[in-house]
Amino acid sequence: MIWLSVGALLALVACLPYEVTTATVVKDLVSGRERPKRMVGGLLATSVPWQVMVYLGEGVFDGGFAGGALISDRWVLTAGRNLFVRRARADTQGKEPLIPKIFVGVSHRSSANSSKEVAVEKVFLHPAFQNTSDWDNDLALIQLKEPVTFSESVMSIPLPEHGDDLEERPGTQGIIAGWGWGRDFVQSTVLKFLKLPVVSRQLCRSDYQGLTHKPSVDDNMFCTGPGEYETNVCFWDAGGALAFLHPEDNRVYAAGILSFDKSCAVEKYAVYTKISPYLPWIHEVMRGDKDYSSQRSSLMADMFSRKF
Repeated sequence: MIWLSVGALLALVACLPYEVTTATVVKDLVSGRERPKRMVGGLLATSVPWQVMVYLGEGVFDGGFAGGALISDRWVLTAGRNLFVRRARADTQGKEPLIPKIFVGVSHRSSANSSKEVAVEKVFLHPAFQNTSDWDNDLALIQLKEPVTFSESVMSIPLPEHGDDLEERPGTQGIIAGWGWGRDFVQSTVLKFLKLPVVSRQLCRSDYQGLTHKPSVDDNMFCTGPGEYETNVCFWDAGGALAFLHPEDNRVYAAGILSFDKSCAVEKYAVYTKISPYLPWIHEVMRGDKDYSSQRSSLMADMFSRKF
């Protein structure tokens, strides 16, 4: 990410339910409650607990690493392009996605080791991934072999509910985190976050329309503009979730997955795959998780068997 750096403290309360804790995290990030010290390199996040590292290799020629969002204790949502070394449509069509390493609860890259790694069971590319361009239907689900244990540094982020539309309201600010490139085009060694404002889809669409290697922004996408001091996302931030804190009830949800992360200091708008249109696909894939299915069935059978 291209950042102006500030240290931030997160009010994480381990004894609270993880949904409440997630809201606390986003509220603190959005409000900037702890006024930070200015440091070159970004807004440092002691923790963004739903953020995972999707790792193919250390260098760009090995696929590098990017972001993803933990959406349950066994599922990660990320950009489909993060599962390929070469990510243009010409290079991915007809190719099987790679199985990445997944690291949870990581703030410093140096801590992405075996103690933070969770094994991957399977990956699911959206069936219409890159059908017509490098950027359309840019989603993938990653199933973990075992459930992760939630804590103050590892928790899932909810998906949108019916009526959640903050991503459609220009000027609304969301939070996104990543280990992407910084001001000097050197990848960050620490997790950072940005507050970015939503911009009109039409404005974003018209700015990129007809340009080579830029997304054709459709209704399944939305955009953010640069933050304060022209800060923006950059290479290898893709896959991170843009999170919103609902002003009416302090409810948090992930509205989109960053797809076009090449804004840097050159392009103005970052482009996200909007999650809500893809909820039927997400739920269909997750329902195929036999472990969850059997657990739910067993739980319901037990509840029905009890006498009042």
